[in-house]
Amino acid sequence: DQSVEYAIDVPANRYDLLCMEGMARALRIFLGLEKTPAFTLVEPAKRLKMTVESDSTDAIRPFCVCAVLRGVSFEDPRVYNSFIDLQDKLHQNICRRRTLVAIGTHDLDTLAPQFTYRAEPRDSIDFVPLTETEKSWTGRKLLDHYRTAPECKHLKPYTGIIYDAPNYPVIRDAKGTVLSLPPIINGRHSRIQPSTKNVFIECTATDETKANVVCSTVCAMFAEYCGFRVEPVDVEYVKNGSVTRVETTPQLAARTMTAPLRDVRGVVGLTDNELTPDAACALAEKMQLAPARYDSTKDEVSVSVPVTRSDILHAVDVAEDIGIAYGYNNIPETLPRTTTTGRPTRLNGFSDLLRDEVARAGYVEVLTHGLCRLDEQFDKLRHDDGKDKAVVLSNPASEEFEIVRTSLLVGALKTLECAKAHSVKEGLKLFEVNDV
Repeated sequence: DQSVEYAIDVPANRYDLLCMEGMARALRIFLGLEKTPAFTLVEPAKRLKMTVESDSTDAIRPFCVCAVLRGVSFEDPRVYNSFIDLQDKLHQNICRRRTLVAIGTHDLDTLAPQFTYRAEPRDSIDFVPLTETEKSWTGRKLLDHYRTAPECKHLKPYTGIIYDAPNYPVIRDAKGTVLSLPPIINGRHSRIQPSTKNVFIECTATDETKANVVCSTVCAMFAEYCGFRVEPVDVEYVKNGSVTRVETTPQLAARTMTAPLRDVRGVVGLTDNELTPDAACALAEKMQLAPARYDSTKDEVSVSVPVTRSDILHAVDVAEDIGIAYGYNNIPETLPRTTTTGRPTRLNGFSDLLRDEVARAGYVEVLTHGLCRLDEQFDKLRHDDGKDKAVVLSNPASEEFEIVRTSLLVGALKTLECAKAHSVKEGLKLFEVNDV
């Protein structure tokens, strides 16, 4: 075989390059062979609806995002394999091994709309999973099987996500047919086959933002097989018998972002003559940020960010893409205008000398976190000196990081607690030199 294979490193945040369709599209746009596509939502004769029973799902996987692709053909094995492969790669990447998002794709023509997403007692769920041909399993027995069966070892890592929960999430159609048991497995009844034409996509999640990104990515990558047209689905959240909100998904609208041209030149390292306004717009469009326009009154470039570029979050991301399109190897090498020699401040220099001397005396240096619990810093040390002056976080990530430490003693004691199982003949001698 004389065929040439290329190995391409894809950045972790470029989900649109994880499949054959996305990679080919990006290359064709970069080479000017086609323009960035515009994705449109097509209103069907009767919009499908997914009802989320939040009373039961809030405790395990509270969110759901859906979409429909009509007229897709999977007769080409490459398309079918790419469709499955993209889901696997997204599960390993942004979905964080299905803990944040789990993707389910189904043959819509085998189902009876409308759909319901709820959490049911694990032994009351009975269906034929995708891994079987005829045998039906209940929820808990199926997960026990996946944990022990060698042929299902690829599913074993996901069973722990819901294994101990009393209720398992499940999606059913109007006839009660099980579409999927997220985040583990789809039902065999609605499996995708080469003959499938209409695809129903559902993403259950613990993070709604990432669910929208994942669903939009799957739609955008394979919408090229149906004219870049996607059918929306109404996701209705119901709690205590009342509708709390209705979300229309997927979200395919483009975003507008601006970047000062002066900042773009500064980030990339180009002069006014090397990066003109027209050139900056052309380079942005090569990276799918189209259309790009230059506003001379504000000296800034305005770009349209498609749904496939969820990695564009700030003006510096626009500057980075322009730099990539320009070519890092094409940026002229210049000497800095100023030359400086770095050196530590007097305090840092003295701290380093102090660390060296204490370490030579037989002490082990520890490096602890600068944030700690409020009660650990004062109540557990039985003092309140400086408590009223401590810097308290208004939105701590957890109760372990409530205040900025006022003493290094808490970190040393917590380190000692974690190391008390170690057998040290002469005891533990710890020290830390750091800021408070």
